[in-house]
Amino acid sequence: MQKQTSQKLIAAIKKFFSSQKKERAVVGLSGGIDSALVLALLVKALGEQNVTALIMPNTQITKEQNVIDAQNLANKLNVAHFSIEIDNLLHAFSTLPWEQTPIARANLNARVRALILYNFANSTNCLVAGTGNKSEFYMGYFTKYGDGAADFFPIGSLLKKEVRQLALELDLPQEFLQKVPSAELWSDQADEKEMDISYNELDELLPLILEGKKIPKSKQELAKKIKKAIASTEHKRTPAPILTI
Repeated sequence: MQKQTSQKLIAAIKKFFSSQKKERAVVGLSGGIDSALVLALLVKALGEQNVTALIMPNTQITKEQNVIDAQNLANKLNVAHFSIEIDNLLHAFSTLPWEQTPIARANLNARVRALILYNFANSTNCLVAGTGNKSEFYMGYFTKYGDGAADFFPIGSLLKKEVRQLALELDLPQEFLQKVPSAELWSDQADEKEMDISYNELDELLPLILEGKKIPKSKQELAKKIKKAIASTEHKRTPAPILTI
């Protein structure tokens, strides 16, 4: 089943690039499983010579091992890659004449990375690949105009469990499968802790909710939490409204 999924995704990437009359892609490589899988799929679809990975650590937050893992994967897949520390770019925002909230400062990490990705894309005539998965999208667990900014999302139709399954099938290094999922927008951030739900629970209930199927009684409260998250983050998944008069 996973082999069929990978073949379909690779074919979809090829078709998308053909429709856009583009040949090259850039992806932000974090050291996590989602971006690692996206990089592997891009290489298979476009060829290693047409893919570039940007590794963009905030040295105050990003774990050194994640940087090492990202560099090792880029080398293994033989793709061009650049390591760009974003600390100085983040520091520039400290001069803003208002007090920034912790979440505003945290989201700068993702938004600065998006700026760098699009600067590279504009400079080299390529498309930006997003790394979000379906589980994150519906929970709104991404930064608007940050990691939510991309030209296409290769794994946006995959639940987190399907990402793991596909990573196994494509023989990604074990370190990517063993890590605790984290957006690393602040020290020791963990996806499941912040969302207050495990990916296993989310991936079990999300399809039932989206397809309007019956929710087991024992899972009703969790389902309510997911539905609330979907409703409150809808603005992240739709274009900004154009007001009419």
